[in-house]
Order: sequence, then structure tokens, then C-alpha cells
Amino acid sequence: MNLRKFVKSTLAEDIGRGDLYALVEEAVDAEAFVIAKCDGILAGQIYVDTLASLENLEVEWLKNDCDSFVEGDVLLKVRSDSHRVLRTERTLLNMLLHASSIATLTKKYASIVEPYGVKLLDTRKTRPGLRVFEKYATRCGGAVNHRMGLDDSLMIKDTHLKTIKNLKEYIKKARMQIPFTTKIEVEAETFDIAKEAFEAAADVVMCDNMSPEQISEVVAYRDANYAHITLEASGNISLETIESYAKSGVDAISSGALTHQANWIDISMKVQ
Repeated sequence: MNLRKFVKSTLAEDIGRGDLYALVEEAVDAEAFVIAKCDGILAGQIYVDTLASLENLEVEWLKNDCDSFVEGDVLLKVRSDSHRVLRTERTLLNMLLHASSIATLTKKYASIVEPYGVKLLDTRKTRPGLRVFEKYATRCGGAVNHRMGLDDSLMIKDTHLKTIKNLKEYIKKARMQIPFTTKIEVEAETFDIAKEAFEAAADVVMCDNMSPEQISEVVAYRDANYAHITLEASGNISLETIESYAKSGVDAISSGALTHQANWIDISMKVQ
């Protein structure tokens, strides 16, 4: 779903058959302020701008996507007639809150791994229908998008490995079937599986649910024998543990928590 269709669908979901308030009161000129009631990272600007273009709202941004804000900051001003401002209030806030909440949590993770030169990646653990929206929000927080879908790269997970008799032969055949520029990633839960993936000429090896100590062993072996292969860490990585994984020497760390553990921050709208 493209951006305009997404915003129109989101607005239609909330409005339903129409805003009953508008049946009673005549429209008057109105100005509203969107105010931060806690600290965070802004995301959702392009979605709000799309809403504004669809609903003839005048929007003035005081903060932009990826900017940090603190409690009390005015993030944007909205001007239009009262009917338009009030019927779009919840849709505007929902999009801004959802995206900014993900960006805020993502920034906390990204700030920890940044000193180690490690890339923070998101995952496909997104809410149905919201993948593009949520992955856009992680980018605003400092993450790099992993796969948008199954067709972005060939990832061979532990479940796939159960069906593959010879990984080296499988990857050799895959190279003849998938696009030339497509990468192949293999999920490894043990050192032995990681070693097999190296020998099979994977482009990326994901150390899944390994301890930082186990991953350090894989990193040492990779550096000595397959320095061209990228190493990723994943699996139950939290804010408390991510630094120890970043210190292990991996190139990237992926975490589904960026989206599914982001608690909503507090942003509200006040009408002048």
C-alpha cells in the first residue's frame, strides 16, 4: 500500500460514516499545537504531511523526522477550519505516536552500538499491514532496514536447514536461480553450523541465540578464514545485553524489539 492510500485508509477507519460533531457546530478558524509530554525522537512527518495535503491542513513543523525533543516542546502547528482539525486529530496523533515511539526506542539501541561501528538492523516482526510504516520509523531512530520481505534476500533459517541435505550444494544451485545481486544469509545456532555456512559460501551468517562469548569465537574464526563474509547477531537481544553483543566483533545486530517492544510515548494536541 502506497503512502497516500495508507493515510486515506487510516483516516477512513477513524471517521467511519462521518464526524458527528460537524453536524452540530459551524466551522470556525482553528489552530492546534502538537505538544510532547515526554522526551523522544520524532517520526511520522511524511505521513502527517500526506494527511495535511489530503485534508487541506496547513502544517508548520518545529521539529523534523529524526530530531530529538523534550517534554514541553511544540512539535508542529496545525491550522484549518475546526471541522478539519478536529476530525483528523486522532489519525494525526496515532501516526505520530506510533512512529515516534518506535523511533524513540530504536535510538536507545542505536546509541549503544554506534561507538562500536556496528549496524543496528530491524526485522520482519512487524504488525500486519504496517511493515513499511514501522520500518520507516526504525530508520528515523537510527536503524538500517533488514529485509522488507522474503524476496529481498535468501535467508536460510533453522527451519529451512531441516529440509536441506547439503547446504553447499543448495547454495550453489541457488546462485543459478536467484538474481545476481541477491545475498544469501544463513542462520546458525552453533559454531559448527556457522562454519558450515562459511564453507558453503554464504554472504551473511547470522549467529542466532548465541551468547556473546560464543559469537566471539565465530568472529575469530571468520576473521582468520573468511574475512569477506558479514556476521550478524540476533535472538533475544535487549537494551541490557546489546552492548556485550556489539563488543563481540559482529558487523550488525538485528532486533525485533525495536518494533514489538516499543511502548507509546505521550504526545497530545491542544486547540487554540
